[in-house]
Amino acid sequence: MADMMQFDLVSPERKLASVQARAVQIPAASGDLTAMPDHAPLITTLRPGVLVVDGADGETRFAVTGGFAEITPTATSVLAERAYPMGPEGRDALQALLDETRAKAASAEGNDRDALNKTADDLAQTISTMA
Repeated sequence: MADMMQFDLVSPERKLASVQARAVQIPAASGDLTAMPDHAPLITTLRPGVLVVDGADGETRFAVTGGFAEITPTATSVLAERAYPMGPEGRDALQALLDETRAKAASAEGNDRDALNKTADDLAQTISTMA
């Protein structure tokens, strides 16, 4: 297929997607990016956010909590800490993780507290897009 690349999304529990895609929007730690065929090779960490896959069957969205993405000219692979299809089940799982992260942040200090609060903010933003 011209102008398509292989896309795979896996979490420790299971493979969530393995499809041909035109583009993949990735919530990278340093800012959102879009991987497309012929992209320069890149490895990046992920922040909590929404991963959007533009495939042959339309657009599919997943909520991810972190992990890594490897982009090559012919493929994009995302290894997510946790990943959920957008919907009520994913929203509930993210809300539980948000509550846990906020509790940890309340008892943390210094840089640890700042990092946990940033993660909590990213999770809250992701959840708001799932409503």
